[in-house]
Amino acid sequence: MAAWRDVEQAAPEFARRVRALFEARKHKTIATVRADGAPRISGIEAVFADGELVFGSMPNARKGADLRRDPRFAVHSATVDPVEGAEAQWPGEAKISGRAIAAGPVTEGTGGDSFRADITEVVHTHLDDEATMLVVEWWTPAHGLRRIERD
Repeated sequence: MAAWRDVEQAAPEFARRVRALFEARKHKTIATVRADGAPRISGIEAVFADGELVFGSMPNARKGADLRRDPRFAVHSATVDPVEGAEAQWPGEAKISGRAIAAGPVTEGTGGDSFRADITEVVHTHLDDEATMLVVEWWTPAHGLRRIERD
């Protein structure tokens, strides 16, 4: 099992960039698995707290039911369009996937479910410094940080 603190300890600079992308905007997107096996995409808010990635679900929300039945998820940072011009400017995007671990009821607001992430993969996709190549960096508990570049 890997918590966010494990990513921060293993790859601090990578974790800093991923966290910055997640914290740049309030709303993210989460993918869960429906009862029939089809994917479901939902809006979500997720935060980093006490070395964990945590997120919630409103009472009776389908994403909460999905996660209680099948805990697999992938959450995606907010997506922004690249700035056109002589030098392409794009902060990139980040994804975290794993299994949602029930953390109890949401204590604020109207209730619902709270989850913490058992992280299986963290990905940061961005441009290289010259903005000529796509860079994909990913971290897993088993293999650590890896990187590929694509033209």
